[in-house]
Amino acid sequence: MLASATTLSEPSRCKRLKAASTRDHDSVDELVMAARPFDDRERYGLFLQVQHRFHGSLLALYRDEQLNQRLPGLVQLSRFEAVETDMRALDLALPPMPKQISVSPAQALGWLYCSEGSNLGAAFLFKQTQRLGLEGDQGAQHLAPHPDGRALHWREFVAKVDGLTLDADEEAEAIAGAIAAFDSYRTILREVFPD
Repeated sequence: MLASATTLSEPSRCKRLKAASTRDHDSVDELVMAARPFDDRERYGLFLQVQHRFHGSLLALYRDEQLNQRLPGLVQLSRFEAVETDMRALDLALPPMPKQISVSPAQALGWLYCSEGSNLGAAFLFKQTQRLGLEGDQGAQHLAPHPDGRALHWREFVAKVDGLTLDADEEAEAIAGAIAAFDSYRTILREVFPD
């Protein structure tokens, strides 16, 4: 299970994940913008609570030994600590540690696809934080680009995920995981933002 692949089929796994979850992705984007998280620092603080709950719930996946064997360097990609750094920079109280999700390794790929893919969209969000007077080292670290750049970081992650061999059931689980991740983010967003 989740062994290294020697050949890649087309379309790639990440392209299939994207196609299967586009509606969910777009729905999350619309909800985030409707929440107006960059209207002021108070609303941005609520956005950080959303990010804390979502990225915190994935911490066990990023630290999972088996997943790190198959996706080398995964443990270093979590943005949870950066979210907490941003909250501290804005003098916000840190919420309790979120409950960790527990999913199969194949489902985890879908959750991680959602989480890592959000780095690309974070380029727009990062620019919005600058209107609030925030920077990568002052309240917006978790939205700042990866040191290697957003595009290169994403291509490297995609290559690792696409390079795994899954059977048909595991492929379906990966898709279900991506959709579940978007569902989770939507739920958190609705719970945290009052309107």
